[in-house]
Amino acid sequence: MKFDLHTHHFRCGHADGSIEDYIKAGIEHGLQVIGISDHSPYFAHEEDHPAPGIAMARSEFANYVAEVQRLKEKYRGKIEVLLGVESDYFPDKADVYRAAYKDVPFDYIIGSVHQVSGVSIFNRTRWQKLPEIRHVDEKKSYYDLIARSAQSGMFDILGHIDAMKGYYPAFSDIQTPEAIDDALRVIAQSNVSIEINTSGSTKYVGGWYPSDAILERAHYFGVNVTFGSDAHLPSRVGDEWELVAKRLKEIGFKKWVFYRQRKPVIVPL
Repeated sequence: MKFDLHTHHFRCGHADGSIEDYIKAGIEHGLQVIGISDHSPYFAHEEDHPAPGIAMARSEFANYVAEVQRLKEKYRGKIEVLLGVESDYFPDKADVYRAAYKDVPFDYIIGSVHQVSGVSIFNRTRWQKLPEIRHVDEKKSYYDLIARSAQSGMFDILGHIDAMKGYYPAFSDIQTPEAIDDALRVIAQSNVSIEINTSGSTKYVGGWYPSDAILERAHYFGVNVTFGSDAHLPSRVGDEWELVAKRLKEIGFKKWVFYRQRKPVIVPL
């Protein structure tokens, strides 16, 4: 069974195409299941749409949910459409987000850390401004946030757990093995999955999130895995799915999962 749980569309302001465009692309690319998971609004912000190029407006959220629900029915029997969201994780605002999601009929929620120390993880100048001695601290802070997101109970999947390397490939060389292992241990204990996200191919790093080294440790700790292209173009839906499945089997994984009504569905590899 071929699935992709991480897709975006025009509402986030930095993806092309409608939700239906991604569903049609999923059918074209042989998927049986496609998840729609656009970026959550900034629910805790006083403005309705504080970052038009990053996330949807708060006032658009209900329309987003309704559109996915409508398309679920329209494409029933052709492809299973799942309602998801890629949610930011801000520890001090978690209750606001939790309340916003309370009555939404999600199939799954992806929790992603997009900011560390108030700066985007994709900021290209972050590392230039930091003395090298601080690089370890920043990486540890990142994995501490990821561990806390797993413990929050808000999420089914954690998104792109080494995406800080996207525009700074040397991130992977910063030595913090204990911090990564501690995060993976917490993720396994929290029964949350991590995604293999193939959008790193669109960044400087040119590879998947997370690295093979992290996937090997995830397998050791018994972490569940899932797949997400993180497509911002319909043409990227399901991108490299077969290659990821092959690599996971080589590492030793026997299964991966997708989610329906917040419950994992096991798919043998």
